[in-house]
Amino acid sequence: MSLSPDRILQLVPSFRQVLVVSSVLRILLILYSEWHDAHSVVKYTDVDYHVFSDAARFILRASPQNQANGPLGEWLQIGSPYSRATYRYTPLLALLLTPNEWLHPSFGKYLFAGCDILVGVLMYKLLLSVVLPDVGRATVRRPPSKERATNKLVTGTDGGALDEVRARERKATVLTAVHLLNPLVFTISTRGSSESVLLLFVLSTLYFALKCRWNAAAVLLGVSTHWKIYPFIYGIACLGVIGGHARVHTGWKAFLRSVVNWKTVSFGLVSATTFAMLGAAMYLIWGYPFLYESYLYHLHRLDHRHNFSPYFYLIYLSYPTPSVLSSAISLPAWRRLLRSPLTSFVPQMVLSLGTGLLFGRRRNDLVFAWFVQTVVFVVFNKVCTSQYFLWYMLFLPLLIPRLSISTGRVVTYLAVWVGTQALWLSEAYRLEFLGQNVFFGLWLRSLIYVVGNCWVLAGIMEGYDGFPASSRP
Repeated sequence: MSLSPDRILQLVPSFRQVLVVSSVLRILLILYSEWHDAHSVVKYTDVDYHVFSDAARFILRASPQNQANGPLGEWLQIGSPYSRATYRYTPLLALLLTPNEWLHPSFGKYLFAGCDILVGVLMYKLLLSVVLPDVGRATVRRPPSKERATNKLVTGTDGGALDEVRARERKATVLTAVHLLNPLVFTISTRGSSESVLLLFVLSTLYFALKCRWNAAAVLLGVSTHWKIYPFIYGIACLGVIGGHARVHTGWKAFLRSVVNWKTVSFGLVSATTFAMLGAAMYLIWGYPFLYESYLYHLHRLDHRHNFSPYFYLIYLSYPTPSVLSSAISLPAWRRLLRSPLTSFVPQMVLSLGTGLLFGRRRNDLVFAWFVQTVVFVVFNKVCTSQYFLWYMLFLPLLIPRLSISTGRVVTYLAVWVGTQALWLSEAYRLEFLGQNVFFGLWLRSLIYVVGNCWVLAGIMEGYDGFPASSRP
């Protein structure tokens, strides 16, 4: 007997049950991490978590050698998180983790896991209140297609015995579970990575944007950008929506009027003011070290350690040493420009900002626009690690209902996405653990990773069902 979509939905547990399972899973993993770290040479806990914890300790233990450098730092008598080498984040993160010192060393892990759960709750609310109702209305206006039938489970396009509200809740539960029960998501947060806090800020920004509460969205965009600089790209995608540009551009003047008007300027001012006020407060307390470590360092960062980005090998070959610096002085200006860390931002910014302007046309397209922006930002970033994948995976549960992709293509895209990483990791293992000189081979695999991810992104863009036929990319 074949299972209909309605019958499958009846087997889906309630959202509360998924939430309980997700919470218990994270608690068990954190408890396991304490046992594992005490009995194994290879640690479960991410090295960044120790950096965060040390920074929190430095804040609490001020001394003449460890003093906040801002005008208010001495008056407040607190230490500087930047006394900890390699801490290059907002001081707010270290402040959040101060209970690691006086409550429990794993407090931060529980905090990050809790943010994971809150992301799931917010995602569920967005699916119920905005995404799935919009998909349902769009489906009524469109004739069914053969390929769209593969997506009935998450879009609910062929009706059924279940009450519509309950059916929508089950679909939202399935999609939220894609995030909450994703091994990459719960492993990274329970290892002590702070990405879940950032994801909560970003998703909160999207929540208010989709609700057309632009002042709240602007404030949260400013907070997100303070936490980590990249979310500013999402503001570009919001401009066309705020300006009411819901149709195909009829010319440059119409386009400019849609992105530059009082509403968009007001949104930008609120967001920029929030970012500036947070930055000013941090600067008054911690001074120039905050400004440099949190922001300026990343502009000229040269990371020669291997990572998914193809830039690592070019940086490795031209990494500043006395001999390289002396030879670089005699190079032509155009070659020095190509070697500059700032050059890598050009293709990344053109693509991430350009796609935001291109696809940020309607409120319903914001999820798609933010997803595409984030993928190209991560793929073309000069440093790329597995944690960065969470930045765009956040939007997938919200985007899936609007995709019309056959099962075969889904399997193919997933295989390419995983396969390019596995291919790279197999070569990285030879370099990291066997000490073999495979830098060139690893660089070739980084190129394959970029090409493979771009191909998968192109397939997802082709399968997006949100644009009218006359304006499909």
